[in-house]
Amino acid sequence: MGKFVDKPINITEDYASIEVETKQEKQIAPESPSLISRKVALLFAIACGLAVANIYYAQPLLDALSNEFSITHSSVGIIITITQACYALGLLLLVPLGDLVNRRLLIVGQMLLSVMALIVVGTAPTSTILFIGIAAVGLLAVVTQALVAFAATMAASTDRGRVIGMVTSGIVIGILLARTFAGILTDLAGWRSVYLVSAVLTLIMAGALFRVLPHDERERESLSYLQLLRSVFTLFVQERILRIRAALAMMIFAAFSILWTSLVLPLSAPPLSLSHTAIGAFGLAGVTGALAAARAGRYADRGLGQRTTGVALILLFVSWLPISYSQYSLLNLIVGIVLLDLAVQAVHVTNQSMIFTVRPEARSRLTAGYMVFYSIGSAFGSIASTSIYHYSGWYGVCLLGASVSALALLFWLLTRNGE
Repeated sequence: MGKFVDKPINITEDYASIEVETKQEKQIAPESPSLISRKVALLFAIACGLAVANIYYAQPLLDALSNEFSITHSSVGIIITITQACYALGLLLLVPLGDLVNRRLLIVGQMLLSVMALIVVGTAPTSTILFIGIAAVGLLAVVTQALVAFAATMAASTDRGRVIGMVTSGIVIGILLARTFAGILTDLAGWRSVYLVSAVLTLIMAGALFRVLPHDERERESLSYLQLLRSVFTLFVQERILRIRAALAMMIFAAFSILWTSLVLPLSAPPLSLSHTAIGAFGLAGVTGALAAARAGRYADRGLGQRTTGVALILLFVSWLPISYSQYSLLNLIVGIVLLDLAVQAVHVTNQSMIFTVRPEARSRLTAGYMVFYSIGSAFGSIASTSIYHYSGWYGVCLLGASVSALALLFWLLTRNGE
C-alpha cells in the first residue's frame, strides 16, 4: 500500500497550485472589457436612426413625387418597393462583409456613398435618375446593421444586451420619426430639402464615426466573398436559435407594418380627416414605446430573454384591442401604439441579444440572416394591410394584426424549450 503514497499530501500546497493555474487560465482568456461607452452607444443609435430614416422619407412624399415627375398615383408606390427591395438586397450582399473586411472603413465608406446617393435623389431631374438614387439609398441604408454588429462586438458579454437595446432603439425611432421629419421639411422648403438635409447630416455623422470607431484589428474570416454569402445560409441550418428568432422577427415586424402602413387611411378619412402633420405626430407615441423597450436588453443580459419575449408577445396581442377602438377615441389609439411598439422593440432587442451569443466571429452574417426575415415580415404587412383595408376596413386590419400577433405567441410557446 505504501507504494501508492510516495509523499504526504499537502492540501495547502495543492490548493495554492490550483489557484495559480486558475489565475493563469483567466490571464489567457480574460473577460473582454467593454470598448463602448454610453456616449458612443448613443452616437451609434443616432447614426442608425439617421440611416434607416432615409428609406422611409418617401412614404409621406409620394404625392409630391407623383406631381413632380408625372408618375400616376397607381404607379408611384414603385418608389417604396424599389427602396425596400434594395434594402433587402443590401442585407444579403453588404452586411456579411463585416465579417470579412475592416468594419470601421466599411461603415464610414457606406455612409459616404449614402451622401452621394441622397444628393442624387435631392437633385434628380428625371424619374429615372430618381429611381437610381432611391435604389442606392435603400441598398446603403443597411449600414445600420453593420453598426449593430460592431456595437455588439465592442460591448462586454455582460453588457451586450443593454448596448444592443440602446442602438436598436435608434433604428425604431428613426423609422417612426422619418415621416414627421419629411413632412415638416417638405412644408418649409419642398421635398428635395428632405434628402439634401439628410445628406449633410449623414456626412457629419460619417466624420464623427471615423473619429470614434476603434481600429478593427480582429482576426478576420479567410473566406472568399461567395463563400461568405453561402455561409449565411449555412448558419440557418446549424443554429436553431437563429431560425427561431428570425421567424419571430418576421411575425412581429409584419404586425408592426400592418399598423403603420394602413394607419394613415382611417386617420385621413372622415370623420377624423387629420392632416399629414397630425398623423405623423402619432409617431411620437411609438417613440415612447420604443424607448421604454430599450431596457429589454438588460433583462437578456441577466438570462431573462425568454420571459421578456413571452411578456412582450402577450402585450403585442393585447395592443390590438385599444387600436381597434381608435375610431371612438384617439386616446385608445395612442395607448395601443405605445403597447405595440414597446412589444415589438422588446422582442427585437431580445432576439439580437440572444443570437449574438453564438458564433462571435459571424455576427455580421447572423445579423444579415436575421434581418432578411425582418424585411420579409415588413413587406408582407405592408401589402396585406392595405389590401385588407380595401375590403374589410379598419376592423379587418386590426383582426389581421391580432391574428399575426397570436401566431407569434403560439410559435414562441411551441419553441421556447428548444433554445
